[in-house]
Amino acid sequence: MSLQKLARELDETARQTAGMVEGITQALELLGDQSVSGDEARREAMRMIIHALQGQDRIEQRCQNMALAVRQFALLPPTTPDSVYDEIWAGLVLDELRVPSLSGTGTHGIHGEAELF
Repeated sequence: MSLQKLARELDETARQTAGMVEGITQALELLGDQSVSGDEARREAMRMIIHALQGQDRIEQRCQNMALAVRQFALLPPTTPDSVYDEIWAGLVLDELRVPSLSGTGTHGIHGEAELF
């Protein structure tokens, strides 16, 4: 179960990373759009890039939390009950990793913006 949860969270992290890159790509496309005035394009592109890059901090936190959990998993003997793995997840800092009902929740909405969750 714990490795399945880890796989789900890695998928979610990859999805969030792709969303961040997509936001930056859209901003770059806007800068190249000749139908939009230069000043307007720059302002909107800056907003889009800043919004996308704000997700990087959250992605880094997710990765650090998952790495901590995996390091703790690696120290456990193969006969460790699932409840111990659940306790490790429950001890992490980020709610989206710590609280089972929030696990992978970013995939439930479609809104076209990089995830900050």
